[in-house]
Amino acid sequence: MFLILLATTELKDFFAKARNGSVRLIKIVIEDEQLVLGAYKELSRRWDKDYDSFVLPLLDELQPCYILYRLDTQNAQGYEWLFISWSPDNSPVRLKMLYAATRATVKKEFGGGHVKDELFGTVKEDISLSGYQKHVSSYSAPAPLTAAEQELQQIRINEVKTEISVESKHQTLQGLAFPLQPEAQQAIRLLKQKKINYIQLVRSPFFTIQFGLLNISWTSVQALLVQRLLVSPEPNVVLNCVLLPLFIQKLDLERETIDLVHTNATEIADLPKRIPQDSARYHFFLYKHSHEGDYLESVVFIYSMPGYKCSIKERMLYSSCKSRLLDSVEQNFCLEIAKKVSLGCRHPLTLKFIFDEILLLPYGRWKLWMV
Repeated sequence: MFLILLATTELKDFFAKARNGSVRLIKIVIEDEQLVLGAYKELSRRWDKDYDSFVLPLLDELQPCYILYRLDTQNAQGYEWLFISWSPDNSPVRLKMLYAATRATVKKEFGGGHVKDELFGTVKEDISLSGYQKHVSSYSAPAPLTAAEQELQQIRINEVKTEISVESKHQTLQGLAFPLQPEAQQAIRLLKQKKINYIQLVRSPFFTIQFGLLNISWTSVQALLVQRLLVSPEPNVVLNCVLLPLFIQKLDLERETIDLVHTNATEIADLPKRIPQDSARYHFFLYKHSHEGDYLESVVFIYSMPGYKCSIKERMLYSSCKSRLLDSVEQNFCLEIAKKVSLGCRHPLTLKFIFDEILLLPYGRWKLWMV
């Protein structure tokens, strides 16, 4: 465990001066187990004109550092700043870990409300102006497709010729794509932002009742039923006041969705308790650890299927939908998954299994590994 490093009085005073907008750049380094002022630059030109000439010369090939770079935009607290974490590949592992563990302290000392964006780099190309612009572009990319747009896109991709001849080839089943509900999509975004550390998802049937040309979701019908029952609690009210006047023509049980179960905060030791014993689930878990001296925060995907306690149809649907779900999460939400694990009756989730198969560490070393 690292010591909690504090900023020197000189650095705190300089932070207070810089927040009024008179300074363009602040370099912070760690010396004698303290955060100290390494260098600074006064305003010269526009932020993008000064950027490369100010930032790049301060990057040492062997020494990590932090750089606060003042942008020209403002928020309610004043000028907005870019927080840069420089950790070159050739620097000692101990320094990398020390700077990674102290990053939050620097933001707190300066004032997190002033930081508009964060940038991390191991080579100068990552930290340069073009690297920062690529970083901004990746976050301003179009939002993920809605469920309806994903379905339409998939239909277009899967379109094949209908003519049959001796040269025709059969198209194999590529897997089913069930749309993620909005709550599930929001949970994945929060996981990517590391605001939560666990997601549990479930496959659910989508009920739609069709009245002539009008489709009404089962949720809406339930709300209407509750409203009517609150007024008239007799059992036949449902039939007389709700169902018959609407002339139900079709009940669609074929559409499926991926719904959010919960996002309760979860520790490694809690994972076995999150696995239902009678139904399948998809799980995403963010775990924090150190690997070969580097501090990492990685996402693990767990597909749990409790063997023959689930029907054949459910096992087939979950298995077929899994790859499409992962493709959607990785491509549409840009969430990198470090490890993918499938659990069944032969491989229940125990702490030993977690450390041997998921975290790839001997179970006896888990106390040394956890941070």
